[in-house]
Amino acid sequence: MTFKLDSRLEADTIPVGDLALSSVLLLNDARFPWFVLVPRIAGASEFTDLSEADYVQLAQEIRIATKVMLELSRPDKVNVGALGNIVTQLHVHVIGRFRSDPAWPGPVWGHGTRTPYPDHAATALIERAAALFAAA
Repeated sequence: MTFKLDSRLEADTIPVGDLALSSVLLLNDARFPWFVLVPRIAGASEFTDLSEADYVQLAQEIRIATKVMLELSRPDKVNVGALGNIVTQLHVHVIGRFRSDPAWPGPVWGHGTRTPYPDHAATALIERAAALFAAA
């Protein structure tokens, strides 16, 4: 079985780059700074589908993504979560939260209508995020 990104993730995100295990995606919603890490493991839907080494690698990549989020957006809090109720492909959300954001203090899922980034803003954000990931 070959790894293929879930079509819903592909439709809702913009590629940032790849870490050793995971593809790094930016959720295309300008209301919230939001990375999605997707381990490139075909058929993985749960953490228990990963080998012990891949699990440790994913944990390290979550730490890296959290540090990049803190540097990139300076949020009040970083939320990390892996739900998978709709998209079953294993993926981890790393979301910068601000006390001033429209969903605070509640969860971001299902809150309001997604606001896509303008092209120029997405390009600038991805370039800066990619540089921070490369330096991490």
